Amino acid sequence: MTLLAKLMLATVATMAAGTVQAKTPAPVQDKPVNCDNCKEWNAPVKPFNVYGNSWYVGTAGLSAVLVTGPQGHILLDGALPQSAPLIVANIKALGFRIEDVKYILNSHAHWDHAGGIAALQRASGATVVASASGAPVLQSGTNGKDDPQYQANPVVHVAKVAKVEVVGEGDTVKVGPLTLTAHMTPGHTPGGTTWTWTSCEGPRCLNVVYADSLNPYASGDFTYTGKGKTPDISASFEASIAKVAALPCDIIIPVHPGTTDVLGKAAKRSDTSNPLIDANACRAYSADAAGLLAKRLAKERGVALPAEAKDAAHAH
Repeated sequence: MTLLAKLMLATVATMAAGTVQAKTPAPVQDKPVNCDNCKEWNAPVKPFNVYGNSWYVGTAGLSAVLVTGPQGHILLDGALPQSAPLIVANIKALGFRIEDVKYILNSHAHWDHAGGIAALQRASGATVVASASGAPVLQSGTNGKDDPQYQANPVVHVAKVAKVEVVGEGDTVKVGPLTLTAHMTPGHTPGGTTWTWTSCEGPRCLNVVYADSLNPYASGDFTYTGKGKTPDISASFEASIAKVAALPCDIIIPVHPGTTDVLGKAAKRSDTSNPLIDANACRAYSADAAGLLAKRLAKERGVALPAEAKDAAHAH
């Protein structure tokens, strides 16, 4: 299917989802977050088709994906607070409306992936969905003390999401023919969630994985082993990495697109080739994460890494 044909189908789907207004108002942007990487992460990119009814509507460094259907759409993540207008503009550029988004699903509640959700929820009226650990963070607007990246000073606050629907392992979110499944992948955050669904082009249907971060990055003196002071979450983190590796996976879109060169692969697409399709992508993503975590845990435990783990730990 050519890109022109997909865009024509997108317009038809939008018409079916509701009456198209002459102009979609941009959401009121909440107070932006300033960070070392924010400007680079929030650089605008042209939205593009991932496969079938799945569309990339995020920014240069922060993923957001729109899954479209005739009875309404589902949006995954909201990036930074200052990303919300860009996401709305990208959705509109594809011929869709933010008002037809019925659900906004969160991967994890850090401000670089959830900061724009409050504004996007106000603009769409959508139901926000997150894990049991992620929901209170969205509602409070800041990380909990059990988060590896919790910072007591300064505390970063983003706009609060008034109401969040909670999902657990294997729960599904449905809009008409769309069905997205939640997979709990704690580690990077306690509420980490990876989402999966199927997108089709004609008779060919592929498994799409919106992979949460598996990066063992932490602030301050946090340790994944706990060192007797806090719970040891290393085994849980390892299990999350193994879970993502085992998922049915033809296409992976990680929450940070640069992790698997999503934008670079998309730029190389043609009518006959889609480099985003890679049946080994989830295993490779997980292998990199496993190497990084092994390196981190070895340092915390004061033990030497096996040679093969050292190699994997330097994959990034």
